[in-house]
Order: sequence, then structure tokens, then C-alpha cells
Amino acid sequence: MILVSVGPTAGALIAPPVVRELAAAGHEIQVLLEPGTDHFVGPGTFLPVSNVVEGPSGVPDAVLFLPATAGTLARLARGLDHPAARTDGVPAFVVPDLDAATAENPAVRSNLDVLRGDGTKILRGEGGNMAGVDEVVAGVLGGLGGPMAGLRVLVTAGGTHEPLDSVRFIGNLSSGKMGLALARAALRMGAAVTVVAANIARREPGVRWRDVGTVEELRDEVLREAGEADVLVMAAAVSDFTPAAPDREKIRRSSGVRSIELAPTPDVLRAVREQSPELFMVGFAATHGDPASDAREKLEKKGADVIVGNDISREGVGFGAEENEVYVVSGRGERFVPRATKTEVAREILDEVLALIDEER
Repeated sequence: MILVSVGPTAGALIAPPVVRELAAAGHEIQVLLEPGTDHFVGPGTFLPVSNVVEGPSGVPDAVLFLPATAGTLARLARGLDHPAARTDGVPAFVVPDLDAATAENPAVRSNLDVLRGDGTKILRGEGGNMAGVDEVVAGVLGGLGGPMAGLRVLVTAGGTHEPLDSVRFIGNLSSGKMGLALARAALRMGAAVTVVAANIARREPGVRWRDVGTVEELRDEVLREAGEADVLVMAAAVSDFTPAAPDREKIRRSSGVRSIELAPTPDVLRAVREQSPELFMVGFAATHGDPASDAREKLEKKGADVIVGNDISREGVGFGAEENEVYVVSGRGERFVPRATKTEVAREILDEVLALIDEER
């Protein structure tokens, strides 16, 4: 059970969606509303996924202070009375909600240092702002461990761009949603996650992030990171060809029609397998038609442990869609994952990866 102590600031507005996410991850949630919090959220906003209580019904698995005011930070750091603080020995997560001046106050900074020294995990957003829903959920679930605890997972996401001239490129329609869903699921299952992102605007909270553009950049970054990884999930849509001689300047319409010679891009999976023969590798096979046969063929050719095949020609499960439908193909057979959200599909893929890793141990 996770006890969520909700403080009386506008930051309390993110507590209900955080609670829903934590409950969806399989945790029982009890919510404690600090005095004055009902000016921002009431008990009904947490139903039906959690109960609002006056104190925990037992010893929780973790305590989340969301949001934590300067006063809450002081009480926690100095051992003063707080109904949610009577749970010594369990993991604690604090989400401060402080204006800029308060955050720089020496006493507040000292209190945060004391809490960090005691093992409390402080969850902050970018630029020192209050963490958002995704950042809080990632911080809590990642900090609690899970079935992938201790594993280092490297995920590629997005789609590569191969320059044609100084302003144009050859690319694909990949949105990166499947790769980000896999990174998010791995993080929430307890893994330490690094994302190599090809041309993705938004970042996934809680992960290490590496931006790349072309296939060569992606290959080089993956090879650098692979030596420290236990699992590689190659979800990025990697261009098969690149212009053989891209122009350094913009090609003008006045130059007339011209043909473009294409050259094959590097085989990233093969390069990784040659460098890291023990790395557990998951590849993707996006195809028009039967994804299972393409996945089986790619499994043999690439030396991967798992190939995930999906038919991008089907409406609602192709590039940019919110849902997917895949075949997970490995040496022990095929598993069909029916149409579901990409978050749900990601969890199914990682469950299969864990089952295969357990078999190898």
C-alpha cells in the first residue's frame, strides 16, 4: 500500500491523476488530506481507485508527500509531528511545491538536504519547478523497484532522418510513441532506463536521454551505451537507405529534375550483436502484411533474442496511433498481443522479455 499525503497548495490538483496511475500499476492507495487541502481537491476526486483516510490502516510500502509545502518539509526534516510521518523505515518520496523565493530560502534548502541525507527521494521537475504527473509516477514506481529492478534497459525511439540537402531529409512517419511507452513501462517496472531518441520533441520523465538524428548517429550512440546495458529494445524506425551524396546547400527548383542515388544505411542490430554478444536484444519489424513471417525472418538474420512484428498498414495501429497490435517472436515461439494501448502492449512485450531472461538464468 502507498500512502499519499496531499498538501494544501494548488499542486494538489495533480494528486488525483497520480493516484489513478499508481493504482493502475497495481498498488493499493490510501490518501490523507492535510488540513486546508479541501480548498483544492476533495475526497470524491480520488474515488473509486483509492480511499481517503485519517491515518494509514497499516504500515505502508511507501509514503508520497504530494505536494509538500515548506511547512511540511520542516516538520519532516526536524522530526515534528505529521500524521503521515509515523512510518519509519519505509521509502519516502517528497514533491515540493515552492515558489522561487521559498525554494532559495536557506532554511528550506537545509531541510531538503536533511531529507536527502535520511534517504528521502526528492522529486523535482525541470528547472526546479514542481514535478508533473509523469515525473511523480516515474519517480515513485522506479524507486519502489519491481520485476525489472537491477536491469539496465536501453531503448531507441522515434524515426531517423537522412539528409538530402541542407534543409530536406528522407525519413519516416514514426512518432516515437511505442518506444516511449516501452521506456515508461520499463522504468515503472523498476529498470534504469536510457532512451536514444531520434527526432522526438517531448522527453520521457525519469530516464536518461540521448538525442540523435541520423542512422549513423543512432548506431554510434547505441554502441556507446550498449556496453552498460542488460537489455536493448530497438523500437526506433531506422531508415534503410540514405542519399549517397547529399548536397551541402539547398537544392534549387531551378536546377531541374535530378535523380538521387541511395546507399544502404548501417545495420545497427548486427553491429550491436558483434560488439555485445551477451546483450539481450529486442528488435522491431514494421511491415505491410503478415508481421509474424517478417518477424521470424528478421529473428534469424539479426541475431536478436526477440523480434516484435506489427502491421503498420492497418488503420489505428500504425505510425502515430495510440494503439498497437503485435506478434512477439522468439526462439520459443510466437505470442500474439491483441490490439490495446501502446502502454499495455509495452508491458506485454516486457513481460515476455523477463520470462525469456529468467529462462536463461
